[in-house]
Amino acid sequence: MTISISSSRQLALVGMIGALAFELLVAAGPIALPGCPESCGRIAVPYPFGIGKGCSHPGFNLTCDKTRHPPKLFLGNGVEVLGISLMDGTVWIRSNVLRSDFQEFNGSWPGPATVVPRPFTVLSRRNWFVAYGCNIIARLMPPGVLGLVESDAYTSTCAAMCVGGQQNFTGSSCSGIARCRTYIAWELLTHPYAIQVTQLSVLGGGSLPYTGVYVFVVDKDWFSRNEDEMLLNFTKSYQRTITESVPAVLEWWLDLISDEDMLPLSVGPRSSYFRCSSLNSVSYYADLNYEKRRCNCSLGYEGNPYITDGCQDINECQQPDVYPCVHGNCINMPGTYQCATKKSISRLPGLITVIAISAGSGVLFSLLGIAKVTNKLKQQRAKKLRQKFFKKNHGLLLQQLISSNEDIAQRTKIFSLAELEQATNKFDNSRILGGGGHGTVYKGILSDQRVVAIKKAKIVVQRETDQFINEVVILSQTNHRNVVKLFGCCLEMEVPLLVYEFISNGTLSFHLHGQSEDPLSWKDRLRIALETARAIAYLHSAASISVYHRDIKCANILLTDTLTAKVSDFGASRSIAIDETGVLTAVQGTYGYLDPEYYYTSRLTEKSDVYSFGVILAELLTRVTPVFSSHSSEGTSLASHFVSLLRDSRLLDILDAQIVEEGGAEDATVVARIAEACLSLKGEERPTMRQVETALEDVQSSKVHHNSRTTRVSQNAVKGHSCKGGKGDEGTRLYSLEKEFIQSSEIPR
Repeated sequence: MTISISSSRQLALVGMIGALAFELLVAAGPIALPGCPESCGRIAVPYPFGIGKGCSHPGFNLTCDKTRHPPKLFLGNGVEVLGISLMDGTVWIRSNVLRSDFQEFNGSWPGPATVVPRPFTVLSRRNWFVAYGCNIIARLMPPGVLGLVESDAYTSTCAAMCVGGQQNFTGSSCSGIARCRTYIAWELLTHPYAIQVTQLSVLGGGSLPYTGVYVFVVDKDWFSRNEDEMLLNFTKSYQRTITESVPAVLEWWLDLISDEDMLPLSVGPRSSYFRCSSLNSVSYYADLNYEKRRCNCSLGYEGNPYITDGCQDINECQQPDVYPCVHGNCINMPGTYQCATKKSISRLPGLITVIAISAGSGVLFSLLGIAKVTNKLKQQRAKKLRQKFFKKNHGLLLQQLISSNEDIAQRTKIFSLAELEQATNKFDNSRILGGGGHGTVYKGILSDQRVVAIKKAKIVVQRETDQFINEVVILSQTNHRNVVKLFGCCLEMEVPLLVYEFISNGTLSFHLHGQSEDPLSWKDRLRIALETARAIAYLHSAASISVYHRDIKCANILLTDTLTAKVSDFGASRSIAIDETGVLTAVQGTYGYLDPEYYYTSRLTEKSDVYSFGVILAELLTRVTPVFSSHSSEGTSLASHFVSLLRDSRLLDILDAQIVEEGGAEDATVVARIAEACLSLKGEERPTMRQVETALEDVQSSKVHHNSRTTRVSQNAVKGHSCKGGKGDEGTRLYSLEKEFIQSSEIPR
């Protein structure tokens, strides 16, 4: 099979369309942001599209290859753009024709490793999926369904037969005789689609002429005009100028930031996120689901509605074939025109004055009514959006969960967006407590005067939304003094909001590795370790459902004013049935804390959390980060380095000097042995969190001799791990493997 992307004569018409669009836009006024290119060759590049940094709306950046003659415009990672339309929100792209000499082959569209990013989709009503060939079935399907029998409504399929094994093109256009076409499946995103061609078994047929098989996605209008010429090319195999690409049509739209985006300018100033920036422009939904939004110039104006002063008045009088004046002379007016006789023209200035005075008095009274109506429409639209997001975010399922359990209902509430906006002064920046890659945390005060922390995600990714919902489900069913309390959630935004108890003293990570002026004492560290162990043990064995946290780390342990530990962030957690010991799942975790056994097998067990807790114990003992730079290398694993020193009886080389000064070295040695057991590379050799909790209780209460404490952790876990000799060499070898793993692997959260 060969796939070519070179130019063809058939694309000349699309080039003419792009050039015409360029001339019309330029004539109307500016089309790009100030200082940004307005074209690439003869193709106009209107904002929200743009070439270069700061010249486009996010996701609409294009690349102009000026080394080509003429220059070529590209979208994403190599899709050539042939034209852009602001009026109907479309982009023409160059679509490759897949050719093969065989009746069975697999390919992809738009091309190998070619991806068109969101928010661009193949416009089903404007494209065909077409196939030429003898006795074939051609399929266009989303990635991941190749080879599956049930590829449902997202697959486009058509079949082409030949009479007597010959390509007889006497049938009607794309009738199924030697060629066929079908609609593009509804709402397919423009990721690489799988194309599959298989042989159709028919009686008396099967021999394949030399002309081969051709499969492509094409603009319907263009195909209707050029089908005869394409047919001529495809049926003459001796020609070298065979069609290698055709135009296809993508659709685009802008994200909806808020309901204020939909307001007309007459109601009031627009927000900084407003997309329709031109004065004479309107915003509208391009679909019935309120998901696709675009802008257009108002009637009587043309240009680019997405930039300031982009929509300019049309001089209708210069286009008499479009705006005729049969009786009288044409007079251009803002947004419209009039046809007036010579007599009426002489009276026109006075008439305009009278009309202006009358209209002005009416406007004063009508504006109040317009504002009321618009405000009501805005409220109705906002209500519909809130309802839509509530359903999308599994609100009905959570309502059922809360109402079915009285204890959960007393602890967890579904908040309205209005409540949380009031609590945070509409998410004012002064209320921000902190944030990271996943989102921002705001401080809020509820109507009952409770101080809360409100977690708000930054981006709209379904995986992030699912993790938010997962956290709600798990925390609503847990109740422990060392697990952060979830007061409820709000599902009326595109990304859910989570409402927690307010923990004022930051994270354990900050107190160990930050700029805290009051370092944690050994007594506090030991108590924090015990409280964290109790929380994890509760999650594993005492909660109403067993929960594996999957991201135990110092940054997810919050501290109150009294330094009480609170385990938080359950977005990656998994609930496990009572009779299960583990579950196969995609690997998630944080660099430096991730269980090597889980990483290599994808099997998540309670011992995965035990390993992560072992890293925390090592941090508490050393105040060294999980991955640090040493004199010998960068990115050294604390887990492997800690165990190696411990087995060489060199714990003091890495033990925090403050612990020694406070006289805690003896207890620290016992805790180090607990950490060593937790950090065993084999999960079956690690203790359970209940055993770790018991051992730490013994250390804190000093009831048992240190050797006994160590034995109670897990006899199997510490068996043979003596300070000197024994299996020390084997331990060092095993941990060199773990060091290699930790330095070469990072699983992001």
